[in-house]
Amino acid sequence: MQDNIVELLHKGEYSCVVSNGEETRTFSKRGVIDLYELIENDLPFLNGSSIADKVVGKAAATLMILSGVSRVYAEVISEPAIDLIKNTKIELTFGKAVPLIENRDKSGICPLEKTCMNTNSLQELFIRIEEFINRMRH
Repeated sequence: MQDNIVELLHKGEYSCVVSNGEETRTFSKRGVIDLYELIENDLPFLNGSSIADKVVGKAAATLMILSGVSRVYAEVISEPAIDLIKNTKIELTFGKAVPLIENRDKSGICPLEKTCMNTNSLQELFIRIEEFINRMRH
């Protein structure tokens, strides 16, 4: 893993840092929206990239797998996300594994983590993520 993007993640208080070749980009939006927008607008940048992310749940793991990410560092990662990534070629390192990602006020499960339960089909997961994001946008 590129230590500089992990360091940048912490120093800059970003939610996500993506590096591919000579280019490094930082992101600060909540949830998986930055990853989703990269898939929509600049998929080639994600392919083969290294990502340092504060929180990786099953939805983020799905988007990383589908976009061809090579390396992932997660500050916090859910066990369902680890299970999904472990059968891929993604090089994964993380700070802390948790059973599930909590929602923002820590009163329950993250709604997107809940949406991604009960299937490991990447296609089905992507449809669920897309529907979730579209509901949030409107």
